[in-house]
Amino acid sequence: MSDDNQSVPEPEIEDVEDEFDESYDPDTGEVTENNEPDGPPHPINWNLLTADAAEEEWLALNKWVHWLRRTYGLPIAVIPPFWHRHPELVWELSALHLHWLCAYDPEAKGTAPLAWHHEFTEAQERLRHWTAACGTRLNTDRPTRQIAWPGETDPKPVEDITIPNREEDFVAYMHADVQARRAEEDEFYSSLAGEV
Repeated sequence: MSDDNQSVPEPEIEDVEDEFDESYDPDTGEVTENNEPDGPPHPINWNLLTADAAEEEWLALNKWVHWLRRTYGLPIAVIPPFWHRHPELVWELSALHLHWLCAYDPEAKGTAPLAWHHEFTEAQERLRHWTAACGTRLNTDRPTRQIAWPGETDPKPVEDITIPNREEDFVAYMHADVQARRAEEDEFYSSLAGEV
């Protein structure tokens, strides 16, 4: 080491653009430009999500559902592996996720987690009912059976399919949903451009 107090220049670090935008965390809600939360989490209306928002919500919900089932040791009768293929399960789990986010928000009342557990107990009964009705199992799945009302065309018969890898199926299902939403968005914007 030299005594002449010469400083060694620090190497320049290249700015590498991350693949993901870390300013948004789907588990804590949207953030503003100054990275402060933009209020409490908002209800998710799956019918109105854009393609990008749907992808974020799918990933956040999937991560949380894995945490939930492992933390509480839930059987497949409550949360089956292919919950993502059944809207009734998606809506229920999404609502539970939102309730959990609000209950464990730092600004929540001290009794909020207890209220969440009360609601969670009731939700498990609904999840059991819908899981039994839709017919999804550990390694197989089928679309939820639909009953035709008078005057409607009878739905196509549903068949069980074997799904060997749950995570691959989730990713493929999510991508198909996002692609369908993106196609609808593109069609909508194309129709607007045609009107100009």
